[in-house]
Amino acid sequence: MTKAVLPLCLLVALLHLSVHSLAETDHHTDQHETTDPQEQHSHQGDPLESCQRVVPSNTDFAFQFYRQAATQEPAKNIFFSPVSISAALALLALGSRGTSQTQVLEGLAFNLTNIQKKEIHDGFSQLLLLLSRPGSQVQLSMGSTLFMDKHMKPMKTFLKDIRKLYRGKAVSTNFQNSTEAKKEINEYVKNKTRGNINQILEDLDPDTLMFTSHYLFFKLAYWENPFNIEGTHKDYFHVNAKTSVEVDMMVRDGFYKAYSDRKLSCKVVQIPYKGDVAALFILPNKGKMKQLEHALTKSTVSKWERSLQRWMELHIPKLSISGTYDLKRILMNMGVTDVFSDRADLSGITGNPDMKVSKATHKALLRIHENGTEAAAVNSIDFLPHSVPPIVKFDHPFLLLIVDRYTQSILFMGKIDYSKFTNTSHTE
Repeated sequence: MTKAVLPLCLLVALLHLSVHSLAETDHHTDQHETTDPQEQHSHQGDPLESCQRVVPSNTDFAFQFYRQAATQEPAKNIFFSPVSISAALALLALGSRGTSQTQVLEGLAFNLTNIQKKEIHDGFSQLLLLLSRPGSQVQLSMGSTLFMDKHMKPMKTFLKDIRKLYRGKAVSTNFQNSTEAKKEINEYVKNKTRGNINQILEDLDPDTLMFTSHYLFFKLAYWENPFNIEGTHKDYFHVNAKTSVEVDMMVRDGFYKAYSDRKLSCKVVQIPYKGDVAALFILPNKGKMKQLEHALTKSTVSKWERSLQRWMELHIPKLSISGTYDLKRILMNMGVTDVFSDRADLSGITGNPDMKVSKATHKALLRIHENGTEAAAVNSIDFLPHSVPPIVKFDHPFLLLIVDRYTQSILFMGKIDYSKFTNTSHTE
């Protein structure tokens, strides 16, 4: 029997750094490490309480980033991992100083009058620890690697901090041979994403001295209640009033947490995975997507998650979507500008400020299927009432949140706006 494809999410967020002036770079500056403000870190206390110092801001950042992505490409699918982008940028802030650091942290939706920088980094450290907690049925691996030119000498404090706080490490790389450096980085990404992304770099700027990769590989093994593969059938997804595309529509009768939000004119259905992760499918009434997008807030999502169990006939399209984003463009629109300019101060990395972020890229991929194995699909049965269930059909553009319920972190967020589910299209 052929093994079914597992529901799979993966992400690679990349920060590509190059120097302002190669001639001015000092490769032997480690003299500031004893006075680095991030040298000492305490992780005493409740890990969940510590990570909750950063989760609300992460949620705000997720919605701000989403709105920027939706504005730039209004008629396309959107899919990204806000928690991974936040972690990658927080790591960048760890190596930044002055206005550069302030802009990055404020861009991540932190109010620096209410939270100390040390609390932010400690919070991220605990959050990353909890997301990969032992015993969870959700498989998640994440980390950061800095590919640094072999002539560069990073500060010992910075290396210690990225290892302790962000599960990061530095690798000496010969950037003078850009072909070999590109091959090494692409092989690394391919390995960390288990072959799902074979190439992230097509070319490498010859002035590059450092390349930072933050990866997250996230495998959602099984729905708590799988869809029956035999029930999947052809149906139409209505992209807009004029265009529809044919999709493989999954269907299941069962009990789901559901909420009908009359104020925002949308329906919300929570589909749990085994473990502490759940997907929130949010279906606006036709013509109400923009209203929904502008109204997304922490309190709105909290209200949806307090919904009641309801019996329904649920229709969800099988899908495979990806998103690739120029983070530099989006973040500059969000006020994070200095790190991408000659005003950048990344002296926390090597002790020398003559370095800037020349490129920042984010890529994410999502596949949603009936379940992990064919056998599991056939054997999952709910005991249902003897009446006709209400039908909830996700057959026009909708939003999707994948949330870690233990930390209340938004792991992934997206909009399914037009379909690439099949090659068959139909115009009404």
